[in-house]
Amino acid sequence: MTNFVNDELEVLRPFGPTIAKVKMPQDLIDKLNKYTENVLSDQNKQDELNYGNKLAGNVKQEFIIEKDIMEKIGWGKFLAEGVREWVFKTNNRKITQFNIINSWIVRQFQNEYNPSHWHGGHVSGVGYLKVPKTLGETSQNNKTMNHNGKLEMVHGSKAFLCKPTFRVTPRVGDFYFFPHYLMHTVYPFKGTDEERRSISFNAFIDEDIYNVYADYVKK
Repeated sequence: MTNFVNDELEVLRPFGPTIAKVKMPQDLIDKLNKYTENVLSDQNKQDELNYGNKLAGNVKQEFIIEKDIMEKIGWGKFLAEGVREWVFKTNNRKITQFNIINSWIVRQFQNEYNPSHWHGGHVSGVGYLKVPKTLGETSQNNKTMNHNGKLEMVHGSKAFLCKPTFRVTPRVGDFYFFPHYLMHTVYPFKGTDEERRSISFNAFIDEDIYNVYADYVKK
């Protein structure tokens, strides 16, 4: 049996909450892209799975992934293994429950964006299935930072020795797990007609592990 997630999973601590980064297997990326293309070839299917009215993004298209497909191609297994490893490496506790609420594809094109928002459930994540060769240049040549097409996570505020933001440059196959409450945004990009395709999810885990005050309540 193939292990989707192994010791290569890296737990990042850019600020308070931990974030886990892992590589998606190429065969899983291929299956998810193939599924997406199949949906795009069927207008009725696109209408049926449309999820845009439930999400924050100002993007071309967002659609839900069917739960039987998640199981068939191993997407649910990848997510469960990743969350299990992330939680264990963060607080040395093993989850016994992992229930996916939803998972969806986001198709973003130039000048589109995702405003600041957070997710439902306990845990969430985002990964990249397609990324344009270029995300465009800054409007002013003297700018030292280019946020085009990047994911930015925010926690807390700027202070001495405190880093309140964590920016992610999208790369195909990179997947990030993060707590559902972590505020984040996706910047627009420009200079290309290529698609920035990402995949996200929300899920519940064991309530007594998620609820950091559970032990106090029991007492």
